[in-house]
Amino acid sequence: MKNAGVMGMTLADLAVGSKRFSFDRTIIMGVLNVTPDSFSDGGHHLSPDKALLKAKQMVEDGADILDIGGESTRPFSSPVSAREELGRIVPVLEGLKELDIPISIDTRKPEVAQKALDTGAHMVNDVSGLRDEGMMKLVAEKKVPVVIMHMKGEPKSMQENPEYGDVVGEIKEFFKTTVKKAADHGIKDDRIIIDPGLGFGKTTEHNIEIIKRLDEFRSLGFPVLVGASRKTFIGKILGLDVGERLEGSLAAMAASIMNGADIVRVHDVKESVRVARFVDALKRVE
Repeated sequence: MKNAGVMGMTLADLAVGSKRFSFDRTIIMGVLNVTPDSFSDGGHHLSPDKALLKAKQMVEDGADILDIGGESTRPFSSPVSAREELGRIVPVLEGLKELDIPISIDTRKPEVAQKALDTGAHMVNDVSGLRDEGMMKLVAEKKVPVVIMHMKGEPKSMQENPEYGDVVGEIKEFFKTTVKKAADHGIKDDRIIIDPGLGFGKTTEHNIEIIKRLDEFRSLGFPVLVGASRKTFIGKILGLDVGERLEGSLAAMAASIMNGADIVRVHDVKESVRVARFVDALKRVE
């Protein structure tokens, strides 16, 4: 089944677990980090009980997908072992089985993704952009959707001095190359989502340019995911700490939807749903 989406671009429906999404509106992905050190909500949902309560609230507030992460990839963060990451996420995934909502696992490690998918996750959100061939093979074998995100460098050093000749053009070339490799491994086009990776090896100016030119990514023919929520560039523009970035996050999200985002990854689900529905309505008016 095909649909035109809110931007007029024809996209295949996205099947995630038992749910099927057509892109006649913006899809809301709620962020649930079970880490002690994520830049925004680190330490808030470490216990499975707290994580489940937060997940239930996000579902009630209108989230379409929940994205569960057990390793912080904030700028200057250090990686954790697969064992530690799994120790954080598996109990949460077990608890989330009672919720009727698709679950995404936010990880760079094939072994973590494998266990998460076996424990109830339905898709993979790979911030390293399928650099690991093992991740490509796993996604192909499991026949699950995957978010291919662009990241320049590694979290520990990506924000030291990111440089591009043409940030959008270079990211597009990365996607073209990676999508071809994914196809060679047997990953179908209708399981691929692309994410230009705001804040992952980009300056404030790069992030702004990416948002302004999002429609250029949609020309590749894949759903575009954007995660601007609470990020550092919003704080720099507004001069605000992470706990005060709601309005800036919503503004960045609204601009992203207007310019072509199909899926938005957010911390503040209720507010984001309301803004997204309003912007979707604006885009339908001819």
